[in-house]
Amino acid sequence: MADHPVDEKLPPLKMATTGLQHVAAMYAGVVAPPLIVGAAIGLTATELTFLTGACLFTAGLATFLQTLGIWKIGARLPFVNGVTFAGVAPMTAIVASTEDKSDALPIIFGAVIVAGLLGFFAAPFFSKAIRFFPPVVTGTVITLIGVSLLPVAFGWAQGPSPEADDFGSSTNLGLAAITLVIVLVLRRFTRGFVKQIAVLLGLVAGTIIAIPFGVTDFGPVADASVVGFPTPFHFGAPQFQLAAILSMCVVMVVSMTESTADMLALGEIVDRKADEKTIAAGLRADTLGSAISPLFNGFMCSAFAQNIGLVAMTKIRSRYVVAAGGGFLVLMGLCPMAASLIAVVPRPVLGGAGIVLFGSVAASGIQTLVRASLDKDNNVLIVAVSLAVGIIPIAEPEFYHAFPENAKIILDSGISTGCVVAVLLNLVFNHIGGRKRDAEEVTHPMEAGEEISEATRAPATP
Repeated sequence: MADHPVDEKLPPLKMATTGLQHVAAMYAGVVAPPLIVGAAIGLTATELTFLTGACLFTAGLATFLQTLGIWKIGARLPFVNGVTFAGVAPMTAIVASTEDKSDALPIIFGAVIVAGLLGFFAAPFFSKAIRFFPPVVTGTVITLIGVSLLPVAFGWAQGPSPEADDFGSSTNLGLAAITLVIVLVLRRFTRGFVKQIAVLLGLVAGTIIAIPFGVTDFGPVADASVVGFPTPFHFGAPQFQLAAILSMCVVMVVSMTESTADMLALGEIVDRKADEKTIAAGLRADTLGSAISPLFNGFMCSAFAQNIGLVAMTKIRSRYVVAAGGGFLVLMGLCPMAASLIAVVPRPVLGGAGIVLFGSVAASGIQTLVRASLDKDNNVLIVAVSLAVGIIPIAEPEFYHAFPENAKIILDSGISTGCVVAVLLNLVFNHIGGRKRDAEEVTHPMEAGEEISEATRAPATP
């Protein structure tokens, strides 16, 4: 009997090129979180290069766990893992609340280790509780992730430092706009591989265009070594603070929810449906990869949805292709010079590409909400209140200024608070005595649902 396409081993050259394509599709997403967190801490270019390389290295390890698998760990699907965007806002909140910035990364790493281990043991139970995370919850959370990250892109577009004289100058904003236009043009008028790496090509083109303006610094590449290894605990031994741990545990729940949704979608695409056993194994790989990642100075890992789209587009379903991509990620992590290339990209150029990157995350959440039956007033209210609560830290950053510092680590993350509110409201409206109102349709969230006769009432859905 022939192997299922998921288990097919392609010729070496085709496996390498298609594996590189997966790396290209996810590269910008992997390096963005360490850039954001590193900039918030104030890391030097050398330290930022090291952190970026560590995240590439650990993304490769997590991808190996997910695609090749060991024991009951790994979905064994063409599933790419990398640093999750969901953790960026909570991590920057931890940085902001840490007085000594040198302690920020150790505190983050400690929180990620605990959240990863707890998630690993909770994986089989979480796979059974997925009904409490329908599209109305996951769509709201994914939308909040994108919306929460967009201010970062806007800040990048203005320049590297608010204290600089050229911060927000026409030159910086112009470079951001040019990069954005290049990405859009490539996405609109190209196909296949070039279209998939439009963001990467936009970063390269924007960096070249920025050279005459004197904002491109090639120093990090010149100073980087060709071969290196992400030394364990390079930034210090992990520290364990309760508030940070609780914040990252919320992120882990969000991450596990996203991964479950991605596994279900990928299973349909590759014609190997993800059952409860597969989901549990996939979540174990996610969480174990996250727990191991801080040992090598990396962050929490999760599935990359853009690579699922790449599988659907190319029709190449082999998990070994994605494993080859994981191999390239590991090699890039072991080559500081390769990792340093991203440090060369001027912040305004990153800002232009970031608008597309982070906006696409928000759009992905909206796509999920489309499947959330928003013609039901219950779901409209869940989305409305959860988004409102999640946007508070963005719209009014000082809203929680009177709260204790430990509480603000969680409250200042709109993703965390929005997720908690969405889950609780979904339980209240759709699971606890909410079956009658679930069938009511409304045309406006402030209007009461019209009475529906028992004869025509639609069956309630959980």
